[in-house]
Amino acid sequence: MLERLEAIAQEIESSLARIDSLEQLEELRIRYLGKKGILTQVLRGMGSLSPEERPLVGKAANEVKVRIEGALTVRAGTLKELEKVVRLQTERIDVTLPGTRQLLGTKHPLTIIREEIEDIFLGLGYAIVEGPEVETDYYNFEALNFPKDHPARDMQDTFFFGPDVLLRTHTSPVQVHTFEKTAPRVPLKIIAPGRVYRQDDDATHSPMFHQVEGFAVDGRITFGDLKGTLTVFAQQMFSPQTKMRFRPSFFPFTEPSAEVDISCVICSGGGCRVCSHTGWLEILGAGMIHPRVLEMSGYDSEKVTGFAFGMGIERIAMLKYGIDDMRLFFDNDMRFLAQF
Repeated sequence: MLERLEAIAQEIESSLARIDSLEQLEELRIRYLGKKGILTQVLRGMGSLSPEERPLVGKAANEVKVRIEGALTVRAGTLKELEKVVRLQTERIDVTLPGTRQLLGTKHPLTIIREEIEDIFLGLGYAIVEGPEVETDYYNFEALNFPKDHPARDMQDTFFFGPDVLLRTHTSPVQVHTFEKTAPRVPLKIIAPGRVYRQDDDATHSPMFHQVEGFAVDGRITFGDLKGTLTVFAQQMFSPQTKMRFRPSFFPFTEPSAEVDISCVICSGGGCRVCSHTGWLEILGAGMIHPRVLEMSGYDSEKVTGFAFGMGIERIAMLKYGIDDMRLFFDNDMRFLAQF
């Protein structure tokens, strides 16, 4: 058996010289040292030896096993080094290839338009103020002269949390908050951008959208000041050739009130599908602040007057960029957003 053990060791050592991969080395190890390997089978035959032979054969078997395992380990190290050399020889890096371009984040189109609106009014001397999105009935409706039976109080328009708490339906409550803090100080020129909420959801409406409220209060403000301010805004936002018209309307918090149109940004007033061949596009609502709103907030309506206007940021963006579906702003489609 001693001779058989030595022969096995020499067989493995001879075979190692012909092994040129780690896979072949593993096959060789299993062939001799595995559970059903050649050396394993020989060792299992030690039970037939006499008590005198077993210690000698056991010692020799352990020495052969250690010798074989050592030879396998050395060969494995050599093969790993050879594989590294081969890999380095075959792998090439072309340093002249262009690098992988990292995509950078850009501003959302609604953010772009909001900042443009803010820049225009900052240039006209307005300050920016923000207010809470969760409001009370008083600030969202009552202080803005909404009668109790006004349709805007209906559940299909407003998200109510209870009889007096709601998600604001416009940014006009900021006007009331500001008046309460500043009355009777004048002059006052404020814009209030922010999110608002209504129960609408279609191609031209969203349950959450963005508005910019603007208002000015002073001793002798007229409707002409309002028209001049909005004309400057429209011509800076769209083009110097933009025309504007005012149509009589009704809002509880302004008197007189008007819907404001601009000449179509697509056909320049000539008439097209976008403007329904009228040459005009509705852009915002405006008017002179109702005396009752001024008085409820602490101003003397006999001494001061003011105007207010409100516009949807999505509406401005859709007109400026030629977008026909508001939902695109909220779908997070990179094909759409990457254009800006």
